[in-house]
Amino acid sequence: MSESSAANERSAPKKLPAPERVLELIPGGVSVDALREKGIIPIDVRGSALVVASSSVSSMPDAQILAMSSGRTALLEIYPEEQIAVLIRTLYDLKSGVAQDTLNAIESVDDLSQLARQEVLSDTVDAPVIKLVNGVLLEAVKERATDIHLEPFEDKLLVRYRIDGVLNDRYELTKGHQSPVTSRIKVMAKMDIAERFIPQDGRIGIALGDRAVDIRVSSLPTQHGERIVMRLLDKARGLLTLEDLGMAEEERLKLDSLIRSPHGMILLTGPTGSGKSTSLYAILQALARPEVNIITVEDPIEYDLPGVGQVQVNEKAGVTFSSALRSILRQDPDIIMIGEMRDFDTAHIGIQSSLTGHLVLSTLHTNDSVSAVSRLLDMGIEPYLIAGSLLGVVAQRLVRRICPSCKRRVDPPATMKKYGLASAFRGEGCERCGRTGYRGRFGLYEQFDITPEASEAISSGATLAALRQLARESGMRTLLELGIAAVASGGTTPEEMLRVVGEI
Repeated sequence: MSESSAANERSAPKKLPAPERVLELIPGGVSVDALREKGIIPIDVRGSALVVASSSVSSMPDAQILAMSSGRTALLEIYPEEQIAVLIRTLYDLKSGVAQDTLNAIESVDDLSQLARQEVLSDTVDAPVIKLVNGVLLEAVKERATDIHLEPFEDKLLVRYRIDGVLNDRYELTKGHQSPVTSRIKVMAKMDIAERFIPQDGRIGIALGDRAVDIRVSSLPTQHGERIVMRLLDKARGLLTLEDLGMAEEERLKLDSLIRSPHGMILLTGPTGSGKSTSLYAILQALARPEVNIITVEDPIEYDLPGVGQVQVNEKAGVTFSSALRSILRQDPDIIMIGEMRDFDTAHIGIQSSLTGHLVLSTLHTNDSVSAVSRLLDMGIEPYLIAGSLLGVVAQRLVRRICPSCKRRVDPPATMKKYGLASAFRGEGCERCGRTGYRGRFGLYEQFDITPEASEAISSGATLAALRQLARESGMRTLLELGIAAVASGGTTPEEMLRVVGEI
């Protein structure tokens, strides 16, 4: 082989090996963390040499140290940095699962209380409890879970993931796992591990390479021990734009026009987990400009928004929604976002702010958009104030999207034929969707725009039925109509639509 052809071969290296093969080549005692930090990976053995991949020749000393740990010499090969980064992320995925030997390692210890004391206070990844908890967290992120539930029962600890809005049983651990696992999570969340009889809250921050995930932790004492729920806030996926929400073009344009109003109040309604906070963040991103002062009051702050002043509610320190709002009005805001209108004071200050030249965004817990009016009336707000301040209400729901990999056309059930559906779609279940038939979610958005006629009706004390009729006449599509359209277009299944929306 000539020198030029040899040089060409070196400049065009072969494809990196399978990650399973790489795991076999990593010497004992060497972690993936160390390999990532040095930017090297062992990829092959040739005679007495360990072939090490790197993106730079300057890694040769580190490659030699790695090879020496397995009694070999080093042979360095240059690969693109992106390829090496992808391989390292795959290695993390392979090692992040909750391995059975980790569970067995805990079960084989006689003194579980001693194990909990030793492992929880240890910071080494060799600890079985730490491996188990890390595996549960990393696997949840990998499977797009939004919540992790650890539920104690008389004879077991059940681990469940909420994926696409639905809880799925994942692991059934023995009762002996409960104490060390609970203690480890409480230590990570900086909670009091000695206090087991009062509810506690905490936060955990984890990193998966260049991916940051914040975890909100809540513990609640129950009959069989502490129940723990962890809410995962994946910063890489959390912030969506209005275009990302999955709104129909007509609805999105209507909402975009609504939020451009200089003052007034816009409310988002729906049950817990319907995506109201995500929609609020999308709206704030659309409104954030250097010439606009935006301040929010949240409990808790879920994502950092660039260019937005965010205030965390802290009732122990006297920072409530209403007290924070009073202070915010002295900060010269243009747009105010209130995480939730929970009482008369918060709603009254919000409405007064909208009447004095501010655009106010907030959420309410109601079943549909029109019911927001009656909810405000129940709080004690006068009808004329509602009519004068409210610009519009958006009621939303999140429905699971049919997995595109296993999507099939089927006959609609009898309950849907009365709505005129001739066919429907369903996911048969495949590896990509975890055999559920669904992958991801999208929103249904019912928008109640306050027209002059609706405003006059609210002022005069019109019934909800009359308001709904006015809204329909002005072009509002109900959640049920939006759901039926989503089923007809193949976005979701009839069963999922009825589960989320119901037959309203």
